[in-house]
Amino acid sequence: MASNFLKSKLVWLVVLVGAVLLVWQSDVLPFRLSNKYQAVFLTNNQVYFGKLYNSDSAYPTLHEIYYLQVTQALQPKDPKAPAQQINLVKLGGELHGPEDAMRINRSQILFVEDLKSDSQVVAAIANYQKAQAGK
Repeated sequence: MASNFLKSKLVWLVVLVGAVLLVWQSDVLPFRLSNKYQAVFLTNNQVYFGKLYNSDSAYPTLHEIYYLQVTQALQPKDPKAPAQQINLVKLGGELHGPEDAMRINRSQILFVEDLKSDSQVVAAIANYQKAQAGK
């Protein structure tokens, strides 16, 4: 009797572990199990960097959002200086004061790329976060 009870518990444990692994790999969860950043490319030619949640929903949500800002030097003092400067900007300081969450219509997403931990964007995010922690 005790043997059947243990077998039953073992079967349920295997099923539970299998289900957890399946959900973990399927991106069905409303939260993230990964700490990676993604680049989200939109149909309006904008790219946002952050952590994407609910990627299978009609409105996936991006958190910890950054974007690239390109500034063009109209009359550079140094002709050897680059004509444009690219900065990574943290979403939230804009005039309209957005929160750090963006719900994106799934039909407007062209594709999503996972960023390597040693990418320039991830390094810039880490530097920004380090500077903010030191304030």
